[in-house]
Amino acid sequence: MICKVKKLDVDTLLPVYAHSGDAGMDLFALEDTTIPIGQIVAVRTGIAMQIPDGYVGLIWDKSGLSIRHGLKTVGGVIDSGFRGEILIGMTNLGKVDYVIEKGHKIAQMLIQPVNKVELIETEELEESVRGEGGFGSTGK
Repeated sequence: MICKVKKLDVDTLLPVYAHSGDAGMDLFALEDTTIPIGQIVAVRTGIAMQIPDGYVGLIWDKSGLSIRHGLKTVGGVIDSGFRGEILIGMTNLGKVDYVIEKGHKIAQMLIQPVNKVELIETEELEESVRGEGGFGSTGK
């Protein structure tokens, strides 16, 4: 599959797969950005993409940033028709402000097929073993 990517700035780093078996391609920060504790910030990547029809780009955390520093991505669905700059919404759940440096890996994107479903309104749903159980219904 081919996915076209456009640099929006001379300093933009294109996404890369770090290892041959990786599912996600690494996305890089275009500029230095500080994420204060408890805040949400849009981090620029400097790229726009032409994701093929029938596919979606899903933005996921970098595990090291998430586990070591409490940085989490927010949002993260890049539709095939979107042609603007890909911004990575990030929040800081850590204990100190975090400075992202220009060129650092900030998130990863998986390109996946989209299955469209036909929604049919109904008055009743079929019974299931689980039923309406949620939010801890299976125990500890």
